[in-house]
Amino acid sequence: MRIALAQLDTTAGDVRGNAARIGAAWARARAERADLLLVPELAVVGYPPRDLLLRDGVVRAAEAAVAALAHEHRDGPPAVLGTVVRSAGPTGRALHNGAVFLRAGRVEAVYAKRLLPTYDVFDEARYFAPGRDPVVVPVAGRRVGLSVCEDAWAADPVGGRRLYDGDPLGDLARAGADVVVNLSASPYHLGKDARRRSVFAAEARRIGRPLVVCQLVGADDDVLFDGRSRAFDAQGRETARLAAFEEDFRVVAVDGDPVPEAPEPDADDELRRALVAGVAGYARKTGFRTAVLGLSGGIDSAVTAALAAEALGPDRVVGVAMPGPYSSPQSEADARRLAENLGIGWRVVPIGPVYDAFLATLRPAFEGKPFDVAEENLQARVRGSVLMALSNKHGHLVLTTGNKSELAVGYCTLYGDMCGGLAPIADVWKTRVYGLARSVNREREVVPNATIVRPPTAELRPNQLDADSLPPYEVLDRILVARVEHGRSLDEIVATGEDRATVARVLRLVERAEHKRRQAAPGLKVTPLAFGVGWRMPIARPVDLSGEA
Repeated sequence: MRIALAQLDTTAGDVRGNAARIGAAWARARAERADLLLVPELAVVGYPPRDLLLRDGVVRAAEAAVAALAHEHRDGPPAVLGTVVRSAGPTGRALHNGAVFLRAGRVEAVYAKRLLPTYDVFDEARYFAPGRDPVVVPVAGRRVGLSVCEDAWAADPVGGRRLYDGDPLGDLARAGADVVVNLSASPYHLGKDARRRSVFAAEARRIGRPLVVCQLVGADDDVLFDGRSRAFDAQGRETARLAAFEEDFRVVAVDGDPVPEAPEPDADDELRRALVAGVAGYARKTGFRTAVLGLSGGIDSAVTAALAAEALGPDRVVGVAMPGPYSSPQSEADARRLAENLGIGWRVVPIGPVYDAFLATLRPAFEGKPFDVAEENLQARVRGSVLMALSNKHGHLVLTTGNKSELAVGYCTLYGDMCGGLAPIADVWKTRVYGLARSVNREREVVPNATIVRPPTAELRPNQLDADSLPPYEVLDRILVARVEHGRSLDEIVATGEDRATVARVLRLVERAEHKRRQAAPGLKVTPLAFGVGWRMPIARPVDLSGEA
């Protein structure tokens, strides 16, 4: 049996465009004499569609698109399409996350996803009713069981606990399926692919059936999908593997031979590829052709500029140096050298006159008060205004350059360096940014070495260093990973050997910065838990940690 895997990059709400992609894949599947076509989860409406599913017009458009595709490709091989379908039940949610089986111009079977995740970035119970029954269809002399994404993850614990009682893949095997297919939209984070591969291989072994998974690729808002669709034999051996971070199409044999094991990718290189795909996808799907960002001479802005240049092309990126009263000549020189190395646009907009005008206007209100964070943040806010003005005038997407460590503790300025439409490295810990710089410099020096070795500084007051306000980033990131990604308490983190006073101070900063994170630009999710739709902390909450176990 030959199954065509169409690893597509869909767009939420673009039913017409998504249907065109599916149609092209269906035509190719016919040309390559496939027995069955698979496309990813909810490919017709795009994933994640979120509250677009509450608009009946979107649902009706998806229904019409499925009917049109079935008619147009009635002479092609049968296909399993991921789409939204209406529930026949009298109560509960009105929709299912469905896999529709099309053959000879009509919908022959409908499977409703049974396991609906509601953790991390998922909120499927908000929109969908769960399915109840297995669906098996005959194709090319085989009995094919249908499943959708989470149905294949039933045995995988979340937070150390199994979430589901059901066993969709086991039920398919018991219902007589001798091949199981899965339409997937499994979000990316660093290390996710190895886990995904392990889970799918174990499921294929457990049910004793080949498992063929068609996975989504691309970027939708802050969520990335890395592709890497796969097939496994009944012993859990990998028999096919599609490309990472790009659309791909392949006809795979269900009973194919195992493929050689792929070497583990370099983590920093993989992360760079993921972020580049995220920037490119976000810009394309939101209609931006060009980007602008501030270049401070620091490593965060340097890495962000390199990602943007790779994603959009150097001729579509503009770096702006905005020297202020405390900027060093070395910073501007390093920023200029970076722009030259990348071949991006370069502009210098001094902020001194505007900053001085602000101070003059505010002098009566600041009378008798010493220089402090108010004057520091004014400089950042002038720079944010400059970038937004350039965006308005030239249609650029403004990229913010802050990293996850800064966002975690609030070491960033609302309406200043937080101004922008996308935050490419907002889910990258500061210590990891240096690894990204090494990946950018893998073939030649792009990020100047002076930028990499110089101690981080915001340059908002004389001789300022980040270390004046924060613990060393190696220490800070250890504490933040424990708190943010693993939910560890103060006592638990201290038990690992960290200084209690330092941990308590960092945790208080995390609690106090929630209002800033709520107003931040979307950041591309590349860790297991990002400050985005998967992070739902209240703003109004205690910051006193003395009662925390």
